[in-house]
Amino acid sequence: MAKTSKRIRGQKKVSVSPFKNYWTKENYYLLGLGFLILITGFILMDQGPWDNPVSRTISPIVLLIGYLIIFPLAILYRKNKNNKQENVSG
Repeated sequence: MAKTSKRIRGQKKVSVSPFKNYWTKENYYLLGLGFLILITGFILMDQGPWDNPVSRTISPIVLLIGYLIIFPLAILYRKNKNNKQENVSG
């Protein structure tokens, strides 16, 4: 005969999300820095006429830094919680 598992009434299986404590202060600081960099980039883009060197060269570089570096860093940054130090004997 096959074994049957008994389920006790009143107990529910609780699953904990693995992403519960993922975002820390540092992630929010980096996200805020990303927004400030984007705002700065769009303000630089608005300066002067369309052929202004600031609005044609510097502004896209600032926006690329914000979109391609700061935002992914804010999302993917995770502090290493290993407090173990490896003893290197030589």
